[in-house]
Amino acid sequence: MTRPIRDGLELTEEQREFVALARDFAAREIRPRARAVDEADTESPLDLWDEAAQVGLASYMLPAEYGGGGVTDLVTQCLVQQELCYGDIGIGNFLTSSAFFAEPVLALGSEEQRKRWITPLTGPRPPVTAVAVTEPGVGSDAASLQTSAVRDGDGYVLNGQKTWISNAPYAESFVVFATVDPALRSRGVTAFVVDRSTPGVTVGRPMRKMGQRGIVNAEVFLSDVRVPVENRLGEEGHGFYGLMRTFDGSRILIGAGATGLSRAALDATVAYARERTQFGRPIIEHQAVAFRLADMAARTDVSHLVTLRAARLYDAGIPCAAESAIAKVTASENTTWVTDAALQTHGGWGYSREYLPEKWLRDAKLEELEEGTSDIQRLIISRSLTGTP
Repeated sequence: MTRPIRDGLELTEEQREFVALARDFAAREIRPRARAVDEADTESPLDLWDEAAQVGLASYMLPAEYGGGGVTDLVTQCLVQQELCYGDIGIGNFLTSSAFFAEPVLALGSEEQRKRWITPLTGPRPPVTAVAVTEPGVGSDAASLQTSAVRDGDGYVLNGQKTWISNAPYAESFVVFATVDPALRSRGVTAFVVDRSTPGVTVGRPMRKMGQRGIVNAEVFLSDVRVPVENRLGEEGHGFYGLMRTFDGSRILIGAGATGLSRAALDATVAYARERTQFGRPIIEHQAVAFRLADMAARTDVSHLVTLRAARLYDAGIPCAAESAIAKVTASENTTWVTDAALQTHGGWGYSREYLPEKWLRDAKLEELEEGTSDIQRLIISRSLTGTP
């Protein structure tokens, strides 16, 4: 990185090793593939998934007792996620997506369930997995889920439609959030692990997206899908707790990924501004460009710092929904601004697919939308200020 962000953290030797591993992998394997994966449009780089698994980056965040790397603190995960997303944010999010599946299993599941579904994620050829929450008419308001789970003897019958499900085209298992009674809202939300091979599960075509094409999305259809009771995570109605716990952590990681993208855009723009000349001198000497770079650096630093604050609170077990929301809305909106500034500084070349700024700007926009839009994050923050439930 051109200018390290000074955050006062004293990293352990283990933390430094994981960050260095991620930085090296991003430079050698991820960044060189970024443009090709983007051009492929609806194909995730499964070979990189296997390579990341071989070096431990696909499971480093999973508990050691189930075969993972044991790096369960969110601060370290944020630092590693930054490095991977510095290489490419879509690919970086894809390579660590096992954590999104694992979190509700760890939060809600029994010891037997954890061994059953977490252990395979830590092997040399881990399955791709997914979490199915969003529905066509239900985005950020997860308490309004309409996918039904009706008790039938020693199991449940699931019916519904999920959309924008990351990894769906490749996933072998899904954590599906459904409701046992829509009238109960959050108190009816229940989580189930559903194998892709279960009769009644079908997956739609990959969606063509604006950016972050390294992680592929699709719809998932559930038609009279019979799930045994032992696939239910926790008790009926406990799924919302697991989902909110998952979102608190994943929104912080989104902030880390967005910060990594901002760093990439800042570093590339500084390098370009030093080399590009206009009116007889490098453009970095022009005040307008210099001030823009200063703003890019300031926004990148702020994103990093608010994300680490939220991660520290999360690791300490302190409720941090508002701080998680602040991290996400700050880092996501900052990375949209920073990547736009990178494109502006690159001029016409930034708009060309010969350079990465146009791709980075497209990638950045998703961070403002996924797992709760910026409007939703502001609602969470405002409720924390007013004490509104």
